[in-house]
Amino acid sequence: MISNTRASPAPPPPRPRRRIPGARPFDLDGDLSDHTAPAPHTMPGVPQFTEAVRALGLADTDTVVVYDAAGLYSSARAWWMLRAMGFDRAAVLDGGLPAWTAAGLPVEATAAAYEGPRGSFTARPRPGLLVDSATVARALTDPDAAVLDARTRERFAGTAPEPRPGLRGGHMPGALNLPFAELQDRAGLMRPAGELRAAFRELAGDRERLRFSCGSGVTACVLALAADLAGYRDIAVYDGSWSEWGMPSQLPVTTAQGG
Repeated sequence: MISNTRASPAPPPPRPRRRIPGARPFDLDGDLSDHTAPAPHTMPGVPQFTEAVRALGLADTDTVVVYDAAGLYSSARAWWMLRAMGFDRAAVLDGGLPAWTAAGLPVEATAAAYEGPRGSFTARPRPGLLVDSATVARALTDPDAAVLDARTRERFAGTAPEPRPGLRGGHMPGALNLPFAELQDRAGLMRPAGELRAAFRELAGDRERLRFSCGSGVTACVLALAADLAGYRDIAVYDGSWSEWGMPSQLPVTTAQGG
């Protein structure tokens, strides 16, 4: 069991002093992001990722369940990163720690930690699962592809400020808005597969090639998880997301509805 609790545009808060018994920390604000990159939460390279997960004791034959303290927020990012590195024995705990505690299951009054033996994880990268701005730009003009943005409707429209300073407001011309929270029910659980499929089809129609963006590549992975559950297979996450696209640059931005 891996706890994924830190992924914030602001300075990270102290780690929650609760965990599912034995949970280990998958730290997106620490070793599991590339801090030399201009955008936050950028996927680290193979050597850094391998070192970080081996330090958590991960071996190729293990089965991993990822959760986060918010419910279903950053845990999907850990799941997608593992998949992008060729590890398919990972799942996301639906509803995260809130659902676990609501079910009356045990927790420990300590932060996630691990001090055991190193693992033997072997990276087998799948580059197409995390894509760059050039790939997204092509998808925006591809009639067989759809780019879906997981940010709130207000941020997508440019009527709410971006939480990270210096970013332009609005969205990519041609992108579609599907806030990640709308794929969850009131209890914070992922909606049934049929409802997820319907939500994607309402926006993307018959297009099966889906590319996902958000603020920093974290909640875009909630959309990737939902699309996977809904049966889509040609899916990818824009790693830089709005933290890259929204920087002052030649990349186009609009605030027009339907634009």
